[in-house]
Amino acid sequence: MLITKETDYALRILRALAHGEQRTTAQLSQSEQIPHQFAYKILKKLQKGGMVRILRGADGGCILALGLDQITLYQLIQVMEQDTAVSVCMLPGHLCQWRQAHGNTVCHTHLYLTSVQKKLNQELAMHSLQKVLFGD
Repeated sequence: MLITKETDYALRILRALAHGEQRTTAQLSQSEQIPHQFAYKILKKLQKGGMVRILRGADGGCILALGLDQITLYQLIQVMEQDTAVSVCMLPGHLCQWRQAHGNTVCHTHLYLTSVQKKLNQELAMHSLQKVLFGD
């Protein structure tokens, strides 16, 4: 799992919306130094994840749908990232060639990395975006 540029941009957008004001994609793009088309794509993901509301029309823009204290870093990463696994072998449907070649024996590396992934997920779930972005 890696916090990609897209997730970093999402954090910037959420920080810019933190105080309840409605902002347009153009405003967010300019103030947060995010390419306009990329900002729109990120906002759509955040909307789908229930974190922001996009308002259409002449007075349109976007606002937070939840308080940042209600969103964890883990939740944001889940919404933004297509692949959140530490290793490709943990992805659903992955066929491990090593296990197939060795009679589907237990892979201790997989077991260990599964344990690491679980601890990482738990740690990320303990940190609200309010804390991550503002230290509160």
